[in-house]
Amino acid sequence: MKGTDLNNKKDTIYSVENIKKTDLNNVKENIIEEKNNTKTNIDPEEKIKYEKEDVNLSLKARDMLSKRKEKYEKEEKEKENKKGFFKNLKDKLLKSREGLFKDLKNFFTGKTVIDDEMYEELEELLIQSDIGMEMTLKIVDNLQKEVKKQKVTDPEKVYDVLKFVLSEFLIKEENHLNIVKGKLNVILVIGVNGVGKTTTIGKIAAKLQKEGKKVVVGAADTFRAAAIEQLEEWGERANVDVIKHSQGSDPGAVVYDTLNAAKNRGYDVAIIDTAGRLHNKNNLMKELEKINKIIKNHIGEESYESILVLDGTTGQNGLSQAKAFNEITNLTGFILTKLDGTSKGGIIFSVSEELKKPVKFIGVGEGVDDLREFNADEFISAIFE
Repeated sequence: MKGTDLNNKKDTIYSVENIKKTDLNNVKENIIEEKNNTKTNIDPEEKIKYEKEDVNLSLKARDMLSKRKEKYEKEEKEKENKKGFFKNLKDKLLKSREGLFKDLKNFFTGKTVIDDEMYEELEELLIQSDIGMEMTLKIVDNLQKEVKKQKVTDPEKVYDVLKFVLSEFLIKEENHLNIVKGKLNVILVIGVNGVGKTTTIGKIAAKLQKEGKKVVVGAADTFRAAAIEQLEEWGERANVDVIKHSQGSDPGAVVYDTLNAAKNRGYDVAIIDTAGRLHNKNNLMKELEKINKIIKNHIGEESYESILVLDGTTGQNGLSQAKAFNEITNLTGFILTKLDGTSKGGIIFSVSEELKKPVKFIGVGEGVDDLREFNADEFISAIFE
């Protein structure tokens, strides 16, 4: 560290110490002033009493300043943790940033005029990035309106306007699990095969357990023996109970038993795993409808989350899945996995806009902490920077 920087740091520390001393004196003086007004013409015993009270007031003042300091240090630590979290998120989304969003930045670089041709070329680029035709037209239409509204004339500045437009398509509320205190909360996790449902459930269970919630998992994917074993492994890792039946059992029965056990044993959250199913298979969708009814009959809707897990690399087929599953269970949100492994990822905008449902989590890696609560502004910043 340079000498000047060191001196500046010393001056800052000295100033802070002076502020602390000044605060301490001010607090003491303000509190004691009222006592001093009543100290005249009192006997020695009363004087000793007041002196003791003064000492207590001094201790209270120090305690107040100590708590203030602890609060400040906690806030600073949270800021540093957030910076580290954001940097880590940027690193995890490197492929997305180096793919679509780098292409977008390069697209505007060197442009000399804002015209219809520029917007048409932008449409082609967005469609190639899994955003889809309908969503692309909405984006470009809103972009044109915003460019006119902001009176932007430099084509390279349109890139910044596009960031704003895209962020507006993301739902910025309810980007977390809706856990109702004092009630049994049920999280039904659904999706097609291979999207990472079981792993995602394990990570959610670990997260909730870490937050002090009592969690049970229902292994209602009875078609795949490996799914039950995988959940049991996660149960051991996260220290959560798993309710299971034998392979091939009725999934509805597993759900029923899980909810009864959860109520009787005082669990806060029950997470239900389900078999991977194609959204166009009627018999499997009817089974899901049955599970949905069992849950609603047990707990109603207030503390019920129905979450669809989508593979971030799946493209526009994910939107078709989302629409079909939403008709059966009235989804409360989405989880997008494998976003660390795609150079596209445009599906995140489509599902948010088309179904008006929030993204609850994004998966950006294999670790437990790589399932991140979704924050629209942080996500946009991470992929555009």
